[in-house]
Amino acid sequence: MAYVIFEVKSAEAAKIQTILQDDIVNRQSIVIRDANSLDMKEAVSYLKVEGSAEGLKRAEELAKELGMKKLAEKKAKKIEEKIKEQEDSAATGMGMIFD
Repeated sequence: MAYVIFEVKSAEAAKIQTILQDDIVNRQSIVIRDANSLDMKEAVSYLKVEGSAEGLKRAEELAKELGMKKLAEKKAKKIEEKIKEQEDSAATGMGMIFD
């Protein structure tokens, strides 16, 4: 499924909540991660919006209005891989609890 990732300075994290209040964006799959949680030494958060073309287009429009930075494909792919690793690790940990 198509996705887009935005970078938001930690001091401006409230912008994420603003974008999530939009009805179209809110119906998409949303992932929010702090850079530190992804083992990155940056003072930013990442907002991943995954879903329909309409939802992604709306997210991009709102992000532009709010001054959020859309990541270039190469960096977005790197962040996506880190998010997947984190989710896989969490799923593995939960599986061990039930073994």
